[in-house]
Amino acid sequence: MINELNRANKANYIPMSTSRVEKNTATCLLENEVKKIKAFHDQSEIVNSIMVGDSFEIMQKVDNDTFDMVFVDPPYNMQLQNELYRPNNTKVDAVDDEWDQFSNFEHYDDFTKAWVKEVKRVMKKNATLWVIGSYHNIFRVGTILQDLGFWILNDVIWVKSNPMPNFRGVRFTNATETLIWAVKDKNVKNYTFNYEDMKKHNNGKQMRNDWYFGICNGIERLRDESGEKVHSTQKPLALLERIVLASTRKGNLILDPFAGTCTTGVAAYKHDRRFTMIEKDEHYANWGLKRFKNIHPEFFK
Repeated sequence: MINELNRANKANYIPMSTSRVEKNTATCLLENEVKKIKAFHDQSEIVNSIMVGDSFEIMQKVDNDTFDMVFVDPPYNMQLQNELYRPNNTKVDAVDDEWDQFSNFEHYDDFTKAWVKEVKRVMKKNATLWVIGSYHNIFRVGTILQDLGFWILNDVIWVKSNPMPNFRGVRFTNATETLIWAVKDKNVKNYTFNYEDMKKHNNGKQMRNDWYFGICNGIERLRDESGEKVHSTQKPLALLERIVLASTRKGNLILDPFAGTCTTGVAAYKHDRRFTMIEKDEHYANWGLKRFKNIHPEFFK
């Protein structure tokens, strides 16, 4: 089973070498449609855009009731105190980025409440919200969602077929992350859930809430010229594709307010959804735009 899942993950990668890109009409159209915006002035600019800037400031300019689905991959507040090393004394490339640093839990909670309130405002009445996290943050996020009126539909457990080991041998290997799927309040009934499509993706059986995908690795992982990871927490495309296919319809508009290298946007575009990506770090945004420019027609088959 795991081998089949790994093969499926590899089949969904986006080639990053421009030498393999077929420069034809479809590719040129895609390049023209997807745009990077550094100064947001008008609501019409948000469709199929990568918006560079502070997520809160940009969302405040967006009209109420705009998005059909929101996916949020927020900072996890990993609270790493020391560098990590493998048994052979090589350093572990852990998540120690500045954007994941918070002074205390209160600071993190205030940050979370701020984005949750803005996300709720820009969601349509029947829109759904997905939030992903680990044990470091997901329970705090879930509490805040409920305190602010959200109604949780499901938790989904992403089971990693190739998790990072616990090198110190003092805890269980952390092989899962949790997704919360929610609506704005308990009165929302007509949200999108493509139940039959999910059954088709699960050999005719009901899709369960345990999802098996490998972490983003190998040819799918974005790396710079020196071989370093472009983004420390890049999610596998197959995971985002399932979320998009499960909870949106063609033509829907999807928001990711902490977009990183825009995996959510790539999944949306592949399946004929529209998207708005917001990313504060222009380096990540540039890599996100590069992904779209390097897509070749076989990607859509």
